[in-house]
Amino acid sequence: MAPDLSALRRHLHANPELSFKETQTAAFVTQQLQALGLAPYPLAGTGVVALIEGQPGGPVVALRADMDALPIQELSDIAYKSTVPGVMHACGHDVHTTCLLGAARLLTELRSEFKGTVKLIFQPGEELLPGGASLMIKDGVLENPTPAEILGQHVFPRLPAGQIGVRSGRYMASTDELYLKIKGKGGHGAMPELNLDPVLVAAHLIVAAQQIVSRRANPKLPSVLSFGKVIANGATNVIPDEVYIEGTFRTLDEAWRNEAHQHLRQLCEGLAASMGAVCELEIRRGYPCLDNNPAVTARVRAAAEQYLGAENVIELDQWLAAEDFAYFSQAAPACFYRLGTRAADGRFAASVHTPTFDIDEQALSVGAGLMAWLTLQELAGVSAG
Repeated sequence: MAPDLSALRRHLHANPELSFKETQTAAFVTQQLQALGLAPYPLAGTGVVALIEGQPGGPVVALRADMDALPIQELSDIAYKSTVPGVMHACGHDVHTTCLLGAARLLTELRSEFKGTVKLIFQPGEELLPGGASLMIKDGVLENPTPAEILGQHVFPRLPAGQIGVRSGRYMASTDELYLKIKGKGGHGAMPELNLDPVLVAAHLIVAAQQIVSRRANPKLPSVLSFGKVIANGATNVIPDEVYIEGTFRTLDEAWRNEAHQHLRQLCEGLAASMGAVCELEIRRGYPCLDNNPAVTARVRAAAEQYLGAENVIELDQWLAAEDFAYFSQAAPACFYRLGTRAADGRFAASVHTPTFDIDEQALSVGAGLMAWLTLQELAGVSAG
């Protein structure tokens, strides 16, 4: 299957589509599933769902892949380079989709050998709030039939192809987007006494806000507050009326997440007021924390060690990036693991979300085969349980 998987992935890579605009990708996935004799159907706009029916009497296991690309201009000079200006599969969702299509092919061929049902979930919009996972859940993807558990995988260039990473329990962070507008009174830079400088207020606020992480959070609880965009559209001698700031807040605890929102709001409004300005803070609630179910993850680890060898199953550290698979992990027992994609000689080490991201395509066979293997083991294990 390796040449077929490479061809699928290269087609997807060359034809990326942004979040919730995956119309051609969804059509391509639908075509591939129909060629396997399946009956895919659309869900949540550009999402695609299909069932592989094994022998009667078994459980339901769901498998998820995301399909959207990022607004990044690809810089690699490769034969399958993105043909869409400013859009690129820089997060490996082309890999995820390919591996799930490969697993679907294997499981379809083996369906006389297992009891139960495999639910294939091809998800749109992982990269953009509110997240395609939440929309698919809202539209009933975890119903009719309801899965006993759900598995997902994600590329990981820190590991070589042939290895995977697993972690039980809390693995990835919640993430919330922060939008701040600081209102003052602009004017000539030579006459500060006649103005109310929002740039100065913004500078104090950016520094002071870090006390929420350093002094209000439990030091044993990971939290990250980052401001990545600051616009003070004045000039060398012009103080602006407003300063606009964007950032994110991430943590691994939902209770602290809610508490931190209140601290941040009080700090922003109070500090600005103490300096005579006004701060408007909008918190756009993003993805929740991602929890890997301990029982499911233990079984996945054991099955992966059988398939790949124990030396190729690596313990992951917690990661404060966010993933909307977290919605699935809160709705059903779940395991989200990482698929190594770096070459043994060090090539393909570029991080995700960069314009040179690419993979060692040996990872495609590993990803497809492992996902099918894990599914068979889980179907058998849940049936036995």
